[in-house]
Amino acid sequence: MILVNGTPGAAITAMDRGVAYGDGVFRTFRARGGCALQWRRHYSKLAHDCTALAITAPPADMLENEISSACAGEAECVVKIIVTRGASERGYAYSSGAETTRIVVAAAEAAAHPADHASVGVRVRLCSLRLSHQPALAGLKHLNRLENVIARAEWSDASISEGILLDREDHVIGGTMSNVFAVMSGALITPALDRCGVAGVTRDRVIDAASALGTACSVTTLSWTDLLASDEVFVVNSLVGVWPVRELNGAERGLGPVTRNIQRALQLEDDAKVA
Repeated sequence: MILVNGTPGAAITAMDRGVAYGDGVFRTFRARGGCALQWRRHYSKLAHDCTALAITAPPADMLENEISSACAGEAECVVKIIVTRGASERGYAYSSGAETTRIVVAAAEAAAHPADHASVGVRVRLCSLRLSHQPALAGLKHLNRLENVIARAEWSDASISEGILLDREDHVIGGTMSNVFAVMSGALITPALDRCGVAGVTRDRVIDAASALGTACSVTTLSWTDLLASDEVFVVNSLVGVWPVRELNGAERGLGPVTRNIQRALQLEDDAKVA
């Protein structure tokens, strides 16, 4: 089911700035029984990213109703919300009064990845592409994702589940579709995203879960050498949850207790509530 501004259908004008310039933001998450999991967090991120780009965010209750409608009849759904600045004339300049475009896409949740990725871990490689720095867009889930597309095209081996992205200074930033955490001496480290990268909802959840568990967690620069030397590595996003890394760029790794504790904490939270 696809809703464009609340109406079923997949058509938008070719003059939409999301099509022409990638001028917009998006979120992707799971829904259960027509209700988005971790909705308050996802909407908060959506609204934050809209504000950062001076785009008017759709009201939360409007989007909730559209998610429920789009997921009708499905026990589990994958939902994607796209908000663009709307249609405009040619040129980069835009009118502050432009009417935004909102798109809600819902599909029955399919097993896109093997179910045992969370239990046995995944193989991960280092991408050759280096992310550029743009502090004005850092952390935002904007529609310009060509760097990720190019990086993901670097491998076709189906046994490799993710690729690690470094910036031009060889600092670890994240995966092509995920945020990254390392464990060193029992403490969590996740890369700072003040110059590039996407700050995902599950990244925030892991940081909060670590605090609740009494596990130290720092947000700082992380080199590739640091990642290789760490005791545990895992990647996260809102669709796959927490994937332990069992092989990093060809080197076998163990699956450790900190990763397992974080997995359990997030699963318990999802099982306990829908919102």
